[in-house]
Amino acid sequence: MSRRIITISREFGSGGRTIAKLVADKLGYEYYDKDLIEKIAEGTGFSKGFIERYGEQAPGNSLFSYAFLGRTVNGMAMQDYIWMEQRKIILDLAEKGNCVIVGRCADYILKDRGDCLHVFVHAPLKDRAERIVRLYGETSEKPEKRLMDKDKKRSVNYRYYTDREWGLSQNYHLCLDSSEFGIEGCVDIIVELSK
Repeated sequence: MSRRIITISREFGSGGRTIAKLVADKLGYEYYDKDLIEKIAEGTGFSKGFIERYGEQAPGNSLFSYAFLGRTVNGMAMQDYIWMEQRKIILDLAEKGNCVIVGRCADYILKDRGDCLHVFVHAPLKDRAERIVRLYGETSEKPEKRLMDKDKKRSVNYRYYTDREWGLSQNYHLCLDSSEFGIEGCVDIIVELSK
């Protein structure tokens, strides 16, 4: 079966975003990542920076952090409003044609479609730490802490909206270690499996 929609979830610093872009380029598919943020911003009226910060991450490091969301939009907590718009856009994009979608619980949103390939990209902490320092530079915070904080917030957000564990192999068709296979190796595997 041909997979015309590929969702790529990823640990921070694993190269998942780069892999997704290269897969889209090789297959000639549309690529949705930053432009997905723009579409959600347009739909909600929030800034792109705001959506980038809150559209894929929990407001804190535990499910309890959702209990204190103060701002509401149309009678919904702000995070829920963003989630609903994000879900609607991802469903619409899936109907439009061949595409690669990065993150944003797209694997869950599109879980009932038979034409999807759901991928999770991960790598050892040490390799991810080296990658984020190389790509984004040093900060006052240790790279390992940056990685763990961002992944924890992604994990909590995923759990809150899907009631599933982020990164658990059973939630994906394919889990790839980008350090083991390399960026290009991961791209080749995904492209081959999508055919």
